[in-house]
Amino acid sequence: MCSAKACRNGAVWVLVWNNPKVHTPDRRKTWVACEEHREHLSHFLDLRGFLKDVVTLEQWESVPRDG
Repeated sequence: MCSAKACRNGAVWVLVWNNPKVHTPDRRKTWVACEEHREHLSHFLDLRGFLKDVVTLEQWESVPRDG
């Protein structure tokens, strides 16, 4: 489900981010976004220097991860 406030649409995008004041450089946090909110949420993170990557949910789920 989309991370935008009050949105109940299905997620299509994964926004990968990191707050360098709080997280170690290798730490990655994620928000998910529907098509409608991808640009808004990406812009919000990018303005703060947090945005690291934007990939489709399908791409994100296809990459093996630890844990």
